[in-house]
Amino acid sequence: MSSPSVSQPELSGPEVPQVPASYNPPQTSVASAPSASLYVGELDATVTEAMLFEIFNMIGPVASIRVCRDAVTRRSLGYAYVNYLNASDGERALEQLNYSLIKNRACRIMWSQRDPALRKTGQGNIFIKNLDEAIDNKALHDTFAAFGNVLSCKVATDDQGRSKGYGFVHYETSEAAEQAIKAVNGMLLNDKKVYVGLHVSRKERQSKLDEIKAHFTNLYVKNLDEEVTQEEFENLFSKYGTITSALISVDHEGKSKGFGFINFEKHDEAQKAVDELHDSEFKGKKLFVSRAQKKAEREEELRKSYEQAKLEKLNKYQGVNLYLKNLEDTIDDDKLRAEFEPFGTVTSCKVMKDDKGVSKGFGFVCFSSPDEATKAVAEMNNKIIGTKPLYVSLAQRREVRRQQLESQIAQRNHIRAQQAAAAGISGGYINGPMYYPPAGPAFPQGRGMMGYPQPGMMPPRGAPRYPPGGMPVPGYPQAPPQGYGMPAYPPRGPPRGPPPPRGPGSSPTVPNAPAPRANGAPPANGAPRAPQSGAPVSGGRAPATQPQPSNASVAAAAAGSAAPQASEAAAPELPTITPEQLAAASPMEQKQMIGEIIYVKILGEYPDLAGKITGMLLEMDNSELLHLLDNAQALNGKVAEALSVLNEYKQ
Repeated sequence: MSSPSVSQPELSGPEVPQVPASYNPPQTSVASAPSASLYVGELDATVTEAMLFEIFNMIGPVASIRVCRDAVTRRSLGYAYVNYLNASDGERALEQLNYSLIKNRACRIMWSQRDPALRKTGQGNIFIKNLDEAIDNKALHDTFAAFGNVLSCKVATDDQGRSKGYGFVHYETSEAAEQAIKAVNGMLLNDKKVYVGLHVSRKERQSKLDEIKAHFTNLYVKNLDEEVTQEEFENLFSKYGTITSALISVDHEGKSKGFGFINFEKHDEAQKAVDELHDSEFKGKKLFVSRAQKKAEREEELRKSYEQAKLEKLNKYQGVNLYLKNLEDTIDDDKLRAEFEPFGTVTSCKVMKDDKGVSKGFGFVCFSSPDEATKAVAEMNNKIIGTKPLYVSLAQRREVRRQQLESQIAQRNHIRAQQAAAAGISGGYINGPMYYPPAGPAFPQGRGMMGYPQPGMMPPRGAPRYPPGGMPVPGYPQAPPQGYGMPAYPPRGPPRGPPPPRGPGSSPTVPNAPAPRANGAPPANGAPRAPQSGAPVSGGRAPATQPQPSNASVAAAAAGSAAPQASEAAAPELPTITPEQLAAASPMEQKQMIGEIIYVKILGEYPDLAGKITGMLLEMDNSELLHLLDNAQALNGKVAEALSVLNEYKQ
């Protein structure tokens, strides 16, 4: 669609200044975006880091990408941050990819503003309304880019993506914003006269609305008799003051709809009319007279009143209403009441059912006093009703449960960060951004420049963390760098049987050997690294007469000698873990031990995807992973979810 042109209005107005052909918007300097970080907004909820990487990596090497997600549901919030290694690549991405389609939605790209002061002050931000529906983000940007450097441009849309008729343009300087207002306000865009003015924050707008409400002159009148004429309507209100306008709403046949509007010259006159005529009778009907309101304002007041009534109702039943789940399908309201009546007076009892009348497995019981409810919780929680243990607790609002979940997740992340810090792992691992090295079709070995594997570099997305056969990925060491906040997993060998008892501080994959360090990854070809003392290594093992080698050398030698063993084993034996071994291992070691068992279980059915699926499952907590080991059905369900994600990514 061609961008709308600024044409002369029908009435006389300020002329649009002629922009010279040689005019170029000022380029954003590196100083304004020293981190080369871009904000990418208006994203579809299904867009992932991998999709964005494929798009933005075409411009230049990407350092990291993060799609911002909800802390509890992990659903995308609709925006992401893309960090380039070079500021010039960020400028080219802003120029070439802004307003491009991602999942059939035009994305909006701008420099990431680390300092919120520019956004909060609103300097250089203008508001445009009465826009034609055909004008989108790009068309609006092209129209207003002639007056200065545009930081951000957006047309407000509804849930279906249709324009709401207004938008915003944020300029780098207030001078450019004032020039745009002076030039375009009152002009025609796509044959529609638009209003352009400085953006006013919601707080300031609300204060003005409150002032208007306090000095209203326009009244809304309903419950009018259909026989009331326009003259009678005006005569009814004329005794209270000077009327500037009056209207009874009628349908297409000219019949009264039973309501109308009347506007007085002064606020005092309107207020007097409300006080005397509201709830008064006129021609046999009780009138409703009040300040005229817009539809949005009425809906907001109704919503607030509904929320207030709901809150009062919840407070009334606070501490006496119980929530029950894990109910048998055969339990109905009467049976549930009979179970709880021994603890006190049950005022209400209900088992929730679906449209077909089948129990949903949960319900509510309300007592007359908090003491009775507390006694019922203490006695009935975990009691076997039928064949299931009943869960009983005080009923909570959804917002309260959400806050509790968020606090639990924050506390869990804090504990993880403390454990990671104690283990010498960078704290950036917790909810850190995903790191992508520059991808390429082939990676020559021995190069030390960007674009080739570096020591400790993470393999590209798509390279399995657990490749078939348990062999290390050729060309990539197995320990990611500490600087990018990834955990230092020890090198992975083939699956083995039950590990022998280990001494304190030993590696879970190399019995009686110290755990390898993050910078002690084996060479890319899988060969063992020579000890730091310079002594030769024969057959991938250090001779017994040699001095004690470093921790990294022992781990590398174990990984190197494990490769031929993996090829010799046609069917890997399923490892087992004892509770004693889990208790003695750190959380990182526990995850690795569990991962080896899950990998072997998946390998038989999905030999080509076992590594990718296992890597995805290891993002779960250790307690959930242990549940997958004991429950084959739960494991199959998680594997199916991982396969669906992989298939969606391939499409």
